[in-house]
Amino acid sequence: MTTSSPLSQDELKALVGKAALQYVVPGEIVGVGTGSTVNKFIDALAGMKADIKGAVSSSVASTERLRALGIPVFDANEVESLSVYIDGADEIDGKGHMVKGGGAALTREKIVAAMAQRFVCIADESKRVDVLGKFPLPVEVIPMASAHIARRFASLGGQAHIRQKDGKPLVTDNGQHILDVTGLAIADPLAFESEVNQWPGVVTVGVFAHQKASVCLLGTAEGVKTLTY
Repeated sequence: MTTSSPLSQDELKALVGKAALQYVVPGEIVGVGTGSTVNKFIDALAGMKADIKGAVSSSVASTERLRALGIPVFDANEVESLSVYIDGADEIDGKGHMVKGGGAALTREKIVAAMAQRFVCIADESKRVDVLGKFPLPVEVIPMASAHIARRFASLGGQAHIRQKDGKPLVTDNGQHILDVTGLAIADPLAFESEVNQWPGVVTVGVFAHQKASVCLLGTAEGVKTLTY
């Protein structure tokens, strides 16, 4: 008797990426996020590109991938609203609140999410948590404010570090820097997001509570679980 080996994380990502196609509305423009799980969705979306008008993308990387597959990409300013936005998460709790920004595209992701009537999160089960904060919280900041904002997080018990790339501070698609903050337990995501977004110099905090998920397609050993919030 043989037993099937468990699916790898990559295979789980492909599974939820394909499952997300059922939420794409034919004839409309779909909001597309950023990251390794979304890349699986983009690859699957190419199979139905004739059925959609195109996409609004949350990053340069996703835009390039979409266009390489022949999917038209619209500027967000050309589109009034979206029926659905499909993106991954670094963490998601039991209410659909998320931490996002591991790929440094959190500001654009939040903009596209705000345009959409529905946020469909695609993730593997390792991203499901009870309390947000174990994954380092990304915060996009204006560079001159980074030390000041790091001190404010320290007052909350967090340790903030500027994200590096090739030995230098990473520069986002918007020309800003990312602080990654550890040591936080975000018990009230809505209040936390509202507070940190008011700090001068913060472009966007990577807590998605005001733009939370409506649905999460969670890749598990038993297949895709659909969670609704």
